[in-house]
Amino acid sequence: MEILDGRKISNQIKEEITVEVAQMKDRGEKVPHLAAVLVGNDGASLTYVGSKVRSCKKIGFESTLIHLPEETTEEELLKHVETLNTDSDIDGYIVQLPLPKHIDEQKILLSIDPNKDVDGFHPANFGKMALDMESFIPATPFGIMELLKRYDVDTEGKHTVVIGRSHIVGRPISILMSQKGKAANATVTLTHSRTKNIESFTKNADIIVSALGVPKFLKEDMVKDGVVVIDVGITRVPDQSREKGYYITGDVDFENVSKKASYITPVPGGVGPMTIAMLLKNTLLARERHLK
Repeated sequence: MEILDGRKISNQIKEEITVEVAQMKDRGEKVPHLAAVLVGNDGASLTYVGSKVRSCKKIGFESTLIHLPEETTEEELLKHVETLNTDSDIDGYIVQLPLPKHIDEQKILLSIDPNKDVDGFHPANFGKMALDMESFIPATPFGIMELLKRYDVDTEGKHTVVIGRSHIVGRPISILMSQKGKAANATVTLTHSRTKNIESFTKNADIIVSALGVPKFLKEDMVKDGVVVIDVGITRVPDQSREKGYYITGDVDFENVSKKASYITPVPGGVGPMTIAMLLKNTLLARERHLK
């Protein structure tokens, strides 16, 4: 069994980007600029956005954080989005989700300039991705693909079972792994919460990507020997015996499933770090496209 170490690979990617940015500075060129819009004070969102800002600083990117109060109206947020769309200094930006309930997330995402949509959530980017055209790939699926490539995991002709049909992970990874190319050419089955006898699919899977959000859903008796397991789930489970009052776990019963797996991602330290690394990669790509 080999651990697919997202921390190690994400650090490699950041180091590669750092070298590119240093070369840009040496040539007197503009460095990539990533902006993030955060509405309210959701704890997980604050942590995630803070990590993005620190990563930008570390690799030499410019970064801008627009932190708006919880009571910000939809109209006010749309004005900020339009300002970012027209600011030529900003290469890419994200609007951190979830948004407060009084704001229509879909309306906001549709208002983002697809050429600056480094989260890859705009329908224009999702559609281009599905058609195998140049686009911004959502950062988490992008990270999974990169992890498989860098560990040289054989996916060609393999039966991949994806658990979860979200637009952020499940659907895009099912498309990407079925396309032509490295870490792809797989035969993909997309399962979800309404799939009956889900273990009948997972038991025959060569590769499983679980993005369900149910702690330790995937058990040892649901997988076969030699399976490759990508755990995208991340859940805080209350536990008063711990200093923080909780612990982080994924969709997979790691301790037992790892005994049968050939490759497996840990939680934390697997897919999570790759998500931020690929967001930075998308920002670098956005800067390159803006120069064309």
